[in-house]
Amino acid sequence: MMLYIDPGTGAMLFSLATGLLSALWFGVRKLYMSTKYMATGKAVKDKAKKDIVVYGEDKRYWTTFKGILEELDKSGLSVTYLAGSDDDPLLKESYQHVETKVIGMGNKAYARLNFLNAYVCLATTPGLGVYQWKRSRNVEWYAHITHSLGGGTAYRMFGTQFYDAVLLCSDVFTPLHRELEKKRGSASKEIVAVGQTYMDYLMERKEQTPVPAHEVTTVLVAPSWGTTSLLNRFGETLLDSLVTTGFDITLRPHPQSFINEKELMERLQEKYPESERFHWNRDADNFSVLNRSDIMISDFSGVIFDYVFVFGRPVIYAGGLPDDKVQDEAWLDGVYWGKKALPQIGRELKEAEIPLVGSIITEMTHSEKYVVSIQKVRDIYWQNRGHASEAVADYLIRKCESLKGNNT
Repeated sequence: MMLYIDPGTGAMLFSLATGLLSALWFGVRKLYMSTKYMATGKAVKDKAKKDIVVYGEDKRYWTTFKGILEELDKSGLSVTYLAGSDDDPLLKESYQHVETKVIGMGNKAYARLNFLNAYVCLATTPGLGVYQWKRSRNVEWYAHITHSLGGGTAYRMFGTQFYDAVLLCSDVFTPLHRELEKKRGSASKEIVAVGQTYMDYLMERKEQTPVPAHEVTTVLVAPSWGTTSLLNRFGETLLDSLVTTGFDITLRPHPQSFINEKELMERLQEKYPESERFHWNRDADNFSVLNRSDIMISDFSGVIFDYVFVFGRPVIYAGGLPDDKVQDEAWLDGVYWGKKALPQIGRELKEAEIPLVGSIITEMTHSEKYVVSIQKVRDIYWQNRGHASEAVADYLIRKCESLKGNNT
């Protein structure tokens, strides 16, 4: 007879098992080192210890790490890039000093990460020390870098709590982390405004790539996921209205929708099949659809700011704000930062206005109204433009050398 174990219990059992294995491993290792020291009379150094490890849990984040790895490769330090899947584009790059490995995803990856041996580890993955991914005793410094424009406080609770450092796109977000630390009574971590690496990459590509010629207005619908997202609140009503406009419509759901909202995706795919004027997009690289579209419709997705700040085109936003009851945002006073920025770079679409979405799109795509305000808001939330990879690599190198110096 087969026994069912729910995911929560499975995660707990995995954490317990890796915790026991970790204790056993480090206990045996400590005994080995002590024995070797007594036999030789000399301090024993672990030759396998890496200078810097960069963990890319999903190939979607390869543009976050691309420039960083290129800069680290120049340093001559021992650097390892751990990829979640063998189709990660960074595995095809040629490096002199960066080693690349595939460690899988989920528990398979965490089983490796929990025994990591490095001075510094950089990752975009939230929840270190909260879920299955535990801090390794042999990693001296964990640094988190956000993979979307924002302050890293929209993660589920304690998303960056157990990192030693958080690398942000703008110092405007630093007070949010300090407020979290104060309210939780937690230690003060290093917070550094470095810019946003993947947006630098997008900007560079945009400058080198012309906009494809098209006669019909092209609309990109790119929502987030969850109960308050655009597709969950107004999905079919909005799409019904859009298909009557004659515009070229591209629907690019959040990848998580195909995992957590399968029923919704199946229903929409059946009702709105691929056609001459309606397209589904699930490309790992979103550059082409962003570059080609004249306007975006979204909700609270971080891709709004990628689109507006890099491509300089306005956005229509609808739906609700993310449910912050389980997020770090719930600890903070004041208004969600995106809610303050959105009215300056786009237009909110009320439910009653959905039948008028065609005329709203026409008006916005023929207006220069948003050009100045987009530049102003971009300067606030996206600092150090074009130089983020150098800033991140410089931080990691300095931190690694500092830690190595402390161990000598």
